[in-house]
Amino acid sequence: MTIHVPHPVAPEACPALVLNADYRPLSYYPLSLWGWQDAIKAVFLERVNIVSEYERTVRSPSFEMRLPSVVSLKTYVKPTRQPAFTRFNVFLRDRFTCQYCGAREDLTFDHLIPRSKGGQTTWDNVVTACSPCNLLKGDRLPEDVGMWPSQEPFQPTIGDLHQNGRLFPPNYLHDSWLDYLYWDTELEP
Repeated sequence: MTIHVPHPVAPEACPALVLNADYRPLSYYPLSLWGWQDAIKAVFLERVNIVSEYERTVRSPSFEMRLPSVVSLKTYVKPTRQPAFTRFNVFLRDRFTCQYCGAREDLTFDHLIPRSKGGQTTWDNVVTACSPCNLLKGDRLPEDVGMWPSQEPFQPTIGDLHQNGRLFPPNYLHDSWLDYLYWDTELEP
């Protein structure tokens, strides 16, 4: 008789999904995750409730605990109203797509009105562009080179970024997370 013992899962492979007190993720993209140490520390400091657990346990000489897979904050954190203007958020607003040719590789950003012509680095003047399109446009205006973005740049809301973030799920989603991530997706019949 052979007994099969599954390979142990390293604690590092067990992040915890962090939900706000209203059971919504703190952020979708990047997904609000804590490492197992931070999750356990928050449990001991009584800052979170454990919503779901992994099968994996951690032990000390006097204590054993299953690792949390989903935790919710005990105190509600009010989300920011306006997203930060970052390169990543510009890419996310534009769905990681060059606004000139549709490429999804070698991305950077382009100023519609070039900085050399007084253009500002703002939501309303910056779009995602691939390096070849950015070089082709250079420091010229869109009308001078005949290159128009597929969508006009705009300042997104947090909701816009969350909606776009759902289009790019992380490589790993634990089953226990799914009930908290996609409440507004269409259900299968």
